Amino acid sequence: MIDPSILLIGFGLGLRHAIDPDHVVVVSALARDEASAWRSVRVAALWGAGHTASLLGVGLLIVLAGVRLPALFERVAELLVAALLIGLGLWTLARSRSNAPASPARHRTSGSAARSFAVGVVHGLAGSAAIVLLATTSLASPWISAAYLGLFGLGTIMGMVALTLAMAWPLHWTTRRGGRIERSVDVIAGALSLALGVAMLYTAARADATSGPTRSGNASPSAEVGTGDGRR
Repeated sequence: MIDPSILLIGFGLGLRHAIDPDHVVVVSALARDEASAWRSVRVAALWGAGHTASLLGVGLLIVLAGVRLPALFERVAELLVAALLIGLGLWTLARSRSNAPASPARHRTSGSAARSFAVGVVHGLAGSAAIVLLATTSLASPWISAAYLGLFGLGTIMGMVALTLAMAWPLHWTTRRGGRIERSVDVIAGALSLALGVAMLYTAARADATSGPTRSGNASPSAEVGTGDGRR
């Protein structure tokens, strides 16, 4: 029989996962470009849907089909997120240097929905291996693991929607005010995004340097993520 507390833990961890710094920085930047609080919430929901789609896609392949992911998968996904954060930071800083006032047309880009979903997909790939590894090594049944991942994804969506709803008013207040206030917020947001991206690159480089000497010969048992015969 399934212990409901295990699934509730998955939901709770999803709520917590939504407020990771890189998630908050990216979604707040995307949400600021929307015309209203409810459009910002839509951005958050689409980001969460993309995050959950990639997490479930990878997770179900592992827990139900027994697919094994190479260690390189997680590293490449982390580098993609780092590049995304650096690019977003540079773009936001460049925008802050513009003296042109924000126009309503800026808030209605037709590609905002697809962009939000795509960014969520990249974020979901970056964290999927560790989350799936936890589920597959802690839960006895692959179907329970799949339910755990689904509730984790639902928690991530709801957590990001709630956080964005709380941030929507101050974000749009700075946009409506324009001028020095809007530029100051852009500078702070751009600098945070850039710093997080550089920190992720530095962490990845240190991990490569530390694990490099141990990669000779056969790969270690932990080099791949998958069910295989390793379920405990």
